Amino acid sequence: MTGVTRWTGREAELLRQAMRKKGKDFAELVGVNPRQVPRWKRRGETIELELGNQAALDTLLAQADLAVQQRFAALLTERAAAEHDERAEELLRADSRTRRHSVDGKLMVPVEEGIYLSGPDKRSVWLEPYLIDVYPTTNEDYARFVLATGYRPPQHWPGGRCPVTLVTHPVVWVTWRDAAAYARWAGKALPSARQWEKAARGPRGRIYPWGNEPTAAKANVAETGIDATTPVFRYQSGVSPYGAFDMCGNVWEWCSTPGTDGPDRYQLKGSAFSSPFQRAAPALENAANSTMKDNDTGFRCIAAE
Repeated sequence: MTGVTRWTGREAELLRQAMRKKGKDFAELVGVNPRQVPRWKRRGETIELELGNQAALDTLLAQADLAVQQRFAALLTERAAAEHDERAEELLRADSRTRRHSVDGKLMVPVEEGIYLSGPDKRSVWLEPYLIDVYPTTNEDYARFVLATGYRPPQHWPGGRCPVTLVTHPVVWVTWRDAAAYARWAGKALPSARQWEKAARGPRGRIYPWGNEPTAAKANVAETGIDATTPVFRYQSGVSPYGAFDMCGNVWEWCSTPGTDGPDRYQLKGSAFSSPFQRAAPALENAANSTMKDNDTGFRCIAAE
């Protein structure tokens, strides 16, 4: 569990919630007057706690069981993930930009034709226009595909049925061949690595979808401590210039571009909840065998404009 750099009233209140303790019980664990706890909650980020209290909270968090630590990590990153973001809201409001695909019903956004700056060295690359899914393919999306085609369900679905708790999470445990089969059924395709990268970075070569600042709280990566997938719409502050979500973190995404490190391998983009933030930049490359499947690997599709 990643520690807290600066304890304010907000972080203390989130830890209390994660521990599911009443104010009096939480105060006793921290070693403060019970009146302090509601005061911390009221003051929030405007009050930085005394060093002794910060040390006590550090110890309390370090000694908490894994479930508490995971709940705290989720609460801690939730605000940063879904903070008010005018850029994201503008893109989501632009109904004329988004289109709902006729087969799988997913929202897609257009990526215009033209040059974009590609790779770590920002080489100029021309691409034709295309549409890309706003969100990665979810378990709910994949369930419609399975129902329509009789295709085998992912191994993490109990009894072959999509878990209700994961309907808005990206589907995982899918091979490149599984992803390609879904794309064929939907009348779509897997994006090339360059198409994926342009949709993530925009045309001007920004390092991350949101800009050039390395802000791990804008993506579901290892540093958040969640250690699992999250709903695909959660990280609004990490949306790309075109309005695509989860282009950093949550799950690696299969591309149609072959890998350069051997036969029957394909590129993956975007990193995952299991990856360190340093792997999240869309310009970076990764590849795996077409039969590989894991709990941190999914996909999204493109279609002709």
